[in-house]
Amino acid sequence: MALRELGAEVRVCAPPDADFGALLDRTGVPLVPLGPEVRPVVSGDRPPTAADAFRFAAELVDARFDTLSTAAQGCDVLLASGLMPAGARDVAEQLGIRYVFACFQLYGLPSRHFRPGVRPGTPSPAAETDNRVLWQQDAQRVNDLYGPALNRRRAALGLPPVDNVRDHVFTDRPVLAADPTLCPSAGLTDLDLVQTGAWLLPDDRPLPAGLAEFLDAGEPPVYVGFGSIAAYVPKDMAQVTIAAVRAQGRRVVLARGWAGLAPVDDAADCFVVGEVNQQALFGRVAAVVHHGGAGTTTTAARAGAAQVVVPQIADQPYWASRVADLGIGVAHQGPAPTVDSLSAALHTALTAGTRERARAVAAEIRTDGALVAAKLLLG
Repeated sequence: MALRELGAEVRVCAPPDADFGALLDRTGVPLVPLGPEVRPVVSGDRPPTAADAFRFAAELVDARFDTLSTAAQGCDVLLASGLMPAGARDVAEQLGIRYVFACFQLYGLPSRHFRPGVRPGTPSPAAETDNRVLWQQDAQRVNDLYGPALNRRRAALGLPPVDNVRDHVFTDRPVLAADPTLCPSAGLTDLDLVQTGAWLLPDDRPLPAGLAEFLDAGEPPVYVGFGSIAAYVPKDMAQVTIAAVRAQGRRVVLARGWAGLAPVDDAADCFVVGEVNQQALFGRVAAVVHHGGAGTTTTAARAGAAQVVVPQIADQPYWASRVADLGIGVAHQGPAPTVDSLSAALHTALTAGTRERARAVAAEIRTDGALVAAKLLLG
């Protein structure tokens, strides 16, 4: 939206899931389908295996070449994001246009200060502690995942092979679309990051009538939601979280999410929602219990809501640690809470001190990140 407000034409390529299409409908930008739907991959009975990852990696490289080669025709800039959008820079190279990589957290960026995350492929030796060596081994795992397909497609275009796919995708100067209060970055990676602040899509949609009535009917409830990480969420998460919230004498707003969380009974103290305006909702809840995605963490922080983060995968432990370090909530230890462990975390999050701190930090969250990024892209 910020780019369009500055007079630019925008094309968005994303997986063809209905949720992504609905999100883009709010902006008036059509979705150009890229690759397979995400939801079936992450909503199965089990997380994807290493073999799945190698297959998906090759399929996504091919999808980017096939889709972006057409979609980026006539464009001035190709902006790519995601865990490893291999193929996007190569299409930009072939078309002779500018390429920018954007990330939403520090996770996955080479650093002497922290270890790389887990990737499919040959694991690093357990005894290895040198972060430089560990990041070199991480680069090799990325090469193993994406290199064969990437270099096959580059060769077909007459382009030379890439010997370090990870650094090729990231470039030396990626954009960090994260709030500097929540995600300080100075000196923490080997890259020359350009931090714009988080990219926040304004949301003026009203809350559903039933939800608004539920909120008006009593003290602020606790929101519980785990987004799109369905295959990683423990099967009893709804039962555990509802019991933990009730143990603190609070009502529950339960987000179904891709995990399909459902109430355990028909008691009036639990209201179930689907996709909803979190910006409006989080300002009316006592606390937010969630998985620690970058978007949910930022939205809750901006709303001044205390948080309990139950991280599952990838960058989520990082966001949990930042919530705890800032004093705006609690990082739950481990991905599978019990009623007692989650109730204890909620007890801390619901204290006056934590909620006051959350409101104070909310005033520090920048809201101009998308505009800063748009001007950077058009500069």
